[in-house]
Amino acid sequence: MVENKHQNDNPPSRKTVRWIQHPLIEPGKIEARLYQQLLAANVIKKGNTMIVAPTALGKTVVAALVAADRLEKYPESKILLLAPTKPLVVQHEERFLEFLKTTTTSLTGAVKLEERIKRWNDSQIICATPQTIESDIIAERYSLEDVSLLIFDECHRGTGSYSYVFLAQRYTNQAKHQLILGLTASPGGDEERINQVCQNLFINEVMVKNEDDPDVKPYFNPIDVEWVKVDLKKEQLDIKKHLDVALKNRLKGLKKLGVLNSTNQVSKKDILRARGKVQNRISQSASPPRDCLLAISMLTAVFSVMHSLELLETQGVSNLHSYFDRMRKKKTKAAKGLFKDENFKTAVNLTRQAYDKGVEHPKLGKLMEILKSAAEDKEQVIVFSQYRDTVNHIYRKCQEEGINAVKFFGQASRDKEKGLTQKEQKDIIKAFRMRTYQVLISTSVAEEGIDIPSVDLVVLYEPVPSEIRMIQRRGRTGRTTSGRMIVLITKKTRDESFYYSSINRERMMKKQLANGYNQPERPLIANDEDVRVLDREEKRNLHYEKNNSPDKRVVVQVDHRESKSGVTRGLSNLGVKVEPTNLPVADYQISPQVAVERKSTQDFVSSLMDKRLYKQAQELVENFQKPLIILEGQDLYSSSLNPNAIRGALASLAVDFNIPIIPTRNPEDTAAMIYRLAVREVDRGSKDVQMRTERKPLTLQEQQLFIVESLPNVGPVTARKLLEMFDSVEGIINASVSDLKKVDKIGDKIARNIRKIISSKYSDTFRYSKSSESIEKPIINGKDKPKKEYIIEKNDEKD
Repeated sequence: MVENKHQNDNPPSRKTVRWIQHPLIEPGKIEARLYQQLLAANVIKKGNTMIVAPTALGKTVVAALVAADRLEKYPESKILLLAPTKPLVVQHEERFLEFLKTTTTSLTGAVKLEERIKRWNDSQIICATPQTIESDIIAERYSLEDVSLLIFDECHRGTGSYSYVFLAQRYTNQAKHQLILGLTASPGGDEERINQVCQNLFINEVMVKNEDDPDVKPYFNPIDVEWVKVDLKKEQLDIKKHLDVALKNRLKGLKKLGVLNSTNQVSKKDILRARGKVQNRISQSASPPRDCLLAISMLTAVFSVMHSLELLETQGVSNLHSYFDRMRKKKTKAAKGLFKDENFKTAVNLTRQAYDKGVEHPKLGKLMEILKSAAEDKEQVIVFSQYRDTVNHIYRKCQEEGINAVKFFGQASRDKEKGLTQKEQKDIIKAFRMRTYQVLISTSVAEEGIDIPSVDLVVLYEPVPSEIRMIQRRGRTGRTTSGRMIVLITKKTRDESFYYSSINRERMMKKQLANGYNQPERPLIANDEDVRVLDREEKRNLHYEKNNSPDKRVVVQVDHRESKSGVTRGLSNLGVKVEPTNLPVADYQISPQVAVERKSTQDFVSSLMDKRLYKQAQELVENFQKPLIILEGQDLYSSSLNPNAIRGALASLAVDFNIPIIPTRNPEDTAAMIYRLAVREVDRGSKDVQMRTERKPLTLQEQQLFIVESLPNVGPVTARKLLEMFDSVEGIINASVSDLKKVDKIGDKIARNIRKIISSKYSDTFRYSKSSESIEKPIINGKDKPKKEYIIEKNDEKD
């Protein structure tokens, strides 16, 4: 990189402006900051790197510098930048269009499939959401082979089943010229999390920049953090007193049952952990002990009371009143038991009275004072709250007080309120940037990366225990001038513990990063259930290349509802050709005979409770000769449903419906099982997957195959042979038994069944002989025995 100096050589100064000169960088667009140049040079020299730096220090500029170097070195390659939200993707696209002399585009789920493929092929820099790229890579619409730089923005998300993890693995297997760059303001507050992100994204080096570094200070605007503390009102204290008693009584009951060791300083995590232990005891009992069922109900009630206290202390009476209304609609034993508890009933009544009187949380009044003062100083303000109910409440109060405010939240709909579309979000941010609104009231959706350069003040309506979220929120201010952040804290409540927790975690993170990062030895298997990392060549030799020959390539049709699951990722990693489609029955179709319905343990229980399970089983056996159910997870008996009801459902599926049930541990294990089933079918000669789905065939040939495959015992191979023999559907319909038998694999029995279907009168099809094979639906919950339903006799002869 060459610096274009507008003044003589001087020490770094905000008054001295130098610009980067590079064949691929637009003149006068990137300021020559030494720390950014050193960061970029280190990434190029040291390889896969994570950059940890506060917001507004120009991590995107570093990415642009590295991108320019890679494109100069590999002119035919591409740069892929991934960001977690659509607004962020659009923002990055605009920045790279401004910085670099190359073709830049964006890919999100809002872009149509054909247009996505065209944009990928026609552009060198692609900014995209990871879910969109993952979907296209799995469907093999394009590959990462020519990507010379993969950038993960907000890379701290690279944990668990997030799409970053899959794409990092696929990139290391496919790309010819590999380099990975991760960008974040905070990778996490503990060493284990940092190691996990680095391991998942193949990071070898971590570089840290902060506001105290000498080369950063000239460019950094300090942020003043102020705590504003308030006291709970008398009405809130009265409600709290009764909720505390209701909670204490249940905690004592749980201690008496041996579920808890202590009743002091019990957290939600403690309750979840205790619930897991009790559920494990229930699953191991043929008849669940009464004290275990009582403990589950009490633990659920404790969780509800804890949440009620949190809403009361941190949000206010209005939120708590809404929560109680939702609780009344629940039919669980825990909810019913709470509303019979005198202390809880009193708390509910006091909440209603306070709500009717218009009692507000003292934070709200203090917030209005802050916003009015900011309006006098013409400051732009973002107010953060983690609850949409609170966002709405603050917005209504701003309208009453004449404060020029706008709401900002996610795309998901809640209760009767629709989410904001991407366009609406973009328009709101643009209007706020143009100072059409003075105050932006937002949920956590505005925490990450949204470019609002002129924010003077950030107000946190409540602190959050996550150091990542605190850093992200603080980073919304101080971008162009010095900034302020005010944290509203209710004294002697969860607010205080949450705030100090985030401060301590941030301090720990900085300490660990300051001591340097040592990449742990990368294991072949991260744990006993999940294959995390395989050597590139070993992995290819093990699965991908071996199974990629046209004759042996395994094909699995996947219902569109499963296309974003971890199972689909696992199948793709195993070299399976995944074909997304709309399956009317089942989640995965392996062959004309074999289809798989995948159920998590939670889905299995819920489908049993709402009576979907038996209907789905009936549809499976009516549409496939060899259906099966994969039951995924190891907590089948962890719900409130009696374990004997679950065992009865399993027995019914196996005996009444004759459907095999295969247990798996997790999505990766499910993918491995489906892969093994598919390989078995390929080895047995079932290469073509039947095309009978709900989607309308697109071509004349597909429509002909669709019709012919509907004949009994006719799969895709036999359908093609019939059409080749008789040249048309009409020819097949007019063929005699002897003519049909001339086709390979069609014997006398199949030929006669085909003729029977074609020639039988519709009125005769309801008269089945008693000798026909039948399936009887099971008795559910002791209800009247349902009538038998008959299906046409199946033939054992295979296509």
